Amino acid sequence: MTVRVLLADDQPLVRAALEMVITEAPDLTVVGEAGTGAEAVRLAGELRPDVVVMDIRMPVMDGIEATRLLTAPGQDPQSVTRVVVLTTFDEDENVYAALRAGASGFLVKDMALDDILAAIRVVAAGDALIAPAVTRRLIAEFAARPAPGADPDPGRTAPAPRPLDGITEREREILTLVGRGLSNPEIAAHLVLSTATVKTYMTRLLAKLDARDRVQLVILAYESGLVPFPR
Repeated sequence: MTVRVLLADDQPLVRAALEMVITEAPDLTVVGEAGTGAEAVRLAGELRPDVVVMDIRMPVMDGIEATRLLTAPGQDPQSVTRVVVLTTFDEDENVYAALRAGASGFLVKDMALDDILAAIRVVAAGDALIAPAVTRRLIAEFAARPAPGADPDPGRTAPAPRPLDGITEREREILTLVGRGLSNPEIAAHLVLSTATVKTYMTRLLAKLDARDRVQLVILAYESGLVPFPR
């Protein structure tokens, strides 16, 4: 099955470079290009891509708002479009906002070409890009930050941990390891389970916690107190 990709970036040269790399992969194809967030939302509705590679800073509508619209609750599950955002290491604040908006991960514009292709495949498969150490750090710091509109007063009492109802002790153990950034094979090795068994537990966790993907499970692991916030 070929993964259909929509490119959204206001720089034509960036789009051209990404298209050249993506179209060389036999299992990926570029179905459209957008120069603004608004155009990305419109084209995603028309073309139904599997993945939108979304720049953050674009005119008319930025990539964060476009991501929020594309991943809003109530979407047809049979035509879900997943989003990976484009960023640089010095734009952490934008990464936090993009993850809150519903992005399944992010790409760094200067990352290796093979990593870009791998990231698109991971997100298209319904997972999230959280394996690299930098991504673990960003998601951990994001999870520790208050949501927009929350009281930023550091003197206030921290909110109570989010309860995790309906999951077993083994599932809590696996969720903790997911929150620490371990991949499925790493979790399997740590718990002396098969990778297939870990995948089954992951599917159950996603369903029981109504989580869209691995990124949301990581956030839940922090918000529930299973994994301590970074200090």
